[in-house]
Amino acid sequence: MSVQIAVIDDWQDVARGAVDWSALEAIGQVHFLHEYPADTATMIERLQGFEVVCVMRERTVFDQALLQGLPRLKLLVTGGMRNAAIDLAAARALGIQVCGTDSYKHAAPELTWALVMASTRNLLAEAASLRAGQWQQGLGGDLHGKTLGILGLGSIGQRVAQFGQVFGMRVIAWSENLTAERAAASGVTWVSKRELFEQADVLSIHLVLSERSRGLVDAQALGWMKPTARLVNTARGPIVDEAALIDALSHGRLAGAALDVFGQEPLPVDHPFRHLPNVLATPHVGYVSEQNYGQFYGQMIEDIQAWAAGQSLRSLT
Repeated sequence: MSVQIAVIDDWQDVARGAVDWSALEAIGQVHFLHEYPADTATMIERLQGFEVVCVMRERTVFDQALLQGLPRLKLLVTGGMRNAAIDLAAARALGIQVCGTDSYKHAAPELTWALVMASTRNLLAEAASLRAGQWQQGLGGDLHGKTLGILGLGSIGQRVAQFGQVFGMRVIAWSENLTAERAAASGVTWVSKRELFEQADVLSIHLVLSERSRGLVDAQALGWMKPTARLVNTARGPIVDEAALIDALSHGRLAGAALDVFGQEPLPVDHPFRHLPNVLATPHVGYVSEQNYGQFYGQMIEDIQAWAAGQSLRSLT
C-alpha cells in the first residue's frame, strides 16, 4: 500500500507548482491541503489518514495532543531547521521522525528592507491616493544619515545592517549576547538596550523567539523611542507587546510600524493593525518567496525519499 503524504499549510495554493513532486510517485500519493489551522479535533480528523505530513514553518501547532491523535503519522517534515510549533519531545516519544530543510537566506532580509523603505517613504498611502485619483499626500522620510538600530545581530540582522550601511545609515545593535567586538566585526556599533531604543530612527527586530525574548519590546522600551522613529518586525510577533505598541501608535508616541509577524496568525479581521493609519502590515511573507519555497519543498522531497529508504536526512529529533 502506498504511503499517504499530506502537504498542509498551502494557504496560497502554490505548493503543487513550486517543485516537481513526481519524484515521490514511487513512494506514495501526495495530497495538497489549503485550509487554515483549526482546533485539535478538526486537525486530527483532517490528518488521520497520513503517514507523512509536510508543514510550512510554524503555521500549524503540532503539540502533544495533536501528535497523539495521529497514530499513523511516521514522518513530519518542516520548512526550515527550527520549528517552535512542533513538540519535538512528544514526537520523539511517539516514534515520529521530524526533519527540516535549509532556508534561502536572502528572502527575510530583502522583505525587511522593503518594509523599511515603504514605511519611511509612506508608500502605502501614496499608492492608495494615486489609485483613488489623487496626487501627493505628504512628505516621505529619509534614511541617509539616520540611525538604524538592529535588535539581534544574527545572520538576518547582519544582512539588514549591510543594507543600512549601503544607504548611508549609522548602524547600532544590541542583544543580550552581543559583544562590542562581534558588532564591530560587522561594522556596527554596540550600544546598551536603552541606547538602542533611544537612538534608533528605524529599529528592526531580528531575534529568535524564546522565553527570554518574548515581550522584550515592552511599553518601557517603546517609551524610550523617539516619537519620529519607526519599528520594523519581521522576526516573530510575540517579541513585541502588541497592546503596548498599539497604544504607542494610537497616541502618536511612535511615527509608525512595519510588521510582517503577529501574535496570532492569520491576523484577526478586526485587529487594530489592519486599520491603524501608521501601520504597514504584511501577512508574514518574509519567507514566502519563489527561491525559498523551491528550497523548502525540494528538500522536503529529499527528506521523504531518505525516510522511505530507511535513512534520516536533516533530522530534528
